Formats: sequence, C-alpha cells, structure tokens
Amino acid sequence: GLRWGMMLFIVSQVCFFFAFFWAYFHSSLAPNMDIGSCWPPIYIFPLNPFQIPLLNTAILLASGVSVTWAHHSLMNNNLNPAIQSMIITIMLGFYFTMLQMMEYMETSFSISDSIYGSTFFVATGFLGLHVIIGSS
Repeated sequence: GLRWGMMLFIVSQVCFFFAFFWAYFHSSLAPNMDIGSCWPPIYIFPLNPFQIPLLNTAILLASGVSVTWAHHSLMNNNLNPAIQSMIITIMLGFYFTMLQMMEYMETSFSISDSIYGSTFFVATGFLGLHVIIGSS
C-alpha cells in the first residue's frame, strides 16, 4: 500500500529529473548549429558554480541531515529534538528558496534563451518547487 506508493513516487521523480539531466548533457556534448555549435551557447554567460549554486547544494545536504535527525528523533520518541530539527529544516528550505530567487535575478539569460536556459530554469524550478512543498 503506502510503501509501494512512496517507492513509485520516488522512482517517478528520479525519472523526471533524469530526463532534464539527459537533455542538458546531450545538448552540451553534441551542440547543434542552432545554438552556435558550442556550449554554452553564444551569448549565454553561465553562473559561477562556486558561488550561489555551491551554497545551495550545501544547504540541500544540510537539510537532508536535519530531516534525518528529525526522523530518528521521532522514531525514538524524542519530541524536542524532532521539533528543533524540523524548524532547522524549514529554515534551510526558506533560505534555499531565497537564494534561488537571487540566482534567477542574477542570470544573464532567460527560459527562452535556447536549450541552456530552458533546461536550467525548468530543472532548478522544479527542484525549488519540491523544496517549497517540503517546507510547507
């Protein structure tokens, strides 16, 4: 019942994000003439991966640790640590969302700027949507 439903949901999410990674890697490894036969496409200036994207990755990893802490606290009937760790997880989710909005405003490209912009904004947008839903 519930266990199978959760497994199917996780598998569907893995397939969903795999499709976006596939589109990105396929386009980057074999760029066609429509985007100038180079990657990133002409007039696309990618973000520095060692700034906000790296910080967002660290925030996602930290929120994974804090939600695991909450789960273990609940399994051991420790209510106070569970509440504290869930508050930390929710705060990290809001911080991630705020940084992602800043990242979107900082980009020099839009969703309509070739395959690069569309895969970037759709994949990170759905990731952000998952974080927002998980924080609520």
